[in-house]
Parts: sequence; structure tokens; C-alpha cells
Amino acid sequence: MPTRPTFTTVLLVRHGNTATTGIVLPGRAAGLHLSERGVAQAEAVATRIGELSRKPVALYVSPLERARETAAPIAATLRLRPLIERGLFECDFGLWTGKRLSLLAKKPEWRAVQNAPSTFRFPEGESFTEMQLRIWTTLERLAHKHRNKTIVVVSHADPIKAAVTYAQGVPLDLFQRTVISTCSISAIGFTNATPVVLTVNNTGSLKELVPS
Repeated sequence: MPTRPTFTTVLLVRHGNTATTGIVLPGRAAGLHLSERGVAQAEAVATRIGELSRKPVALYVSPLERARETAAPIAATLRLRPLIERGLFECDFGLWTGKRLSLLAKKPEWRAVQNAPSTFRFPEGESFTEMQLRIWTTLERLAHKHRNKTIVVVSHADPIKAAVTYAQGVPLDLFQRTVISTCSISAIGFTNATPVVLTVNNTGSLKELVPS
């Protein structure tokens, strides 16, 4: 018998703004919370997700505080319990964790980070290739668990960029050309065949979020 078609929508939400967004590479360091602006962004993204006609049935969250704080109003709006999922963690930046971006940009390795990320591993940390495999296999597993439903995952910029570019068939070395803003929503449809990218870096209404 032919396989019955499925379409599972995964909404990828980047956490809200923090005091160090765009200034420091925070990585997995604990203790970083949303700024006042980030809290407002989280409330707004919860409202946008709440407007969907196809309500999400599950909410998965990176373990870091800024992600959990972003997920809180989404959980309240959808009346869902946020589930911690380590596969949604930020990239492990190793010895670069907590360093100022302005200083990192002066390193000779920065060129590889921007132009050839598939070749780069953060000192005592994770490689971009490992990060992409981690986030993608996590999303596949969650999509399989909730077939033909909609789910929300709250994660971080680089893992979301890596997932979106993989779904599009874009080489990892080009993934830095995608922008994922704080509290933006990107959406991937998981099917029996190839994934479908529905929106990227969306900061507006999701009411029309359907495949054409």
C-alpha cells in the first residue's frame, strides 16, 4: 500500500533579546536572562502563535534561561507544558563562550566561521556540522512524534539557521547568509518526502501560514 502522506509543521522560535544580544557570544553560559525588550518580544510572539487556526500541540524548549523565559508566555497562551529538549541547545562555543563579538571578529579563524563554517570547530567546543546534525535529528524526531500536527520549538539563532538551510538543501557553508532575529519564527513542514520551508525570520502575522 502507498504511504499515507503526512505534513507536520514545526515552528522554530528564536529566544528574545538579552542585554548582550549582538555584543557577546553567550553560548551555553548560564544566568543570561531576557531584557525588558526581550520580555515584550516573548509576549508578542506568544500572541502571534496563538492566532494560528491550527493550534500547536506541543512546546519544546532549549535548557537555557533565555529560551525558557521566551517559552513561558507561549506556554500560557497555548496552555501547554514546556518540555526541555537538549537537542535544541545553543551551539557549544567552547573557549569562545562569553567573548565579545568585536574581539572575535579580529581573529583569523573568524573568516572560516563566516565563509566556511563546515570546516570549523570552536576550540574545545562543537563544530557547525555537529550542531546541524544535532538540531536536524532532533526536529525529525519531534516531527515524527507529532505527525500531522503543529509544534513549537524555542531555540537559538545558529541552530535555527542550520535547520532552515538544511531543509532548503543549502550548503552549510552558506548558512551565515540567513538572518534569524530575536523572537522571529521560522517554519518547516516535515513530510514523507522532502521538508518544506514555509517561512524564515517571520516577525509578522502567521495567519496565512499554509503551504501553497
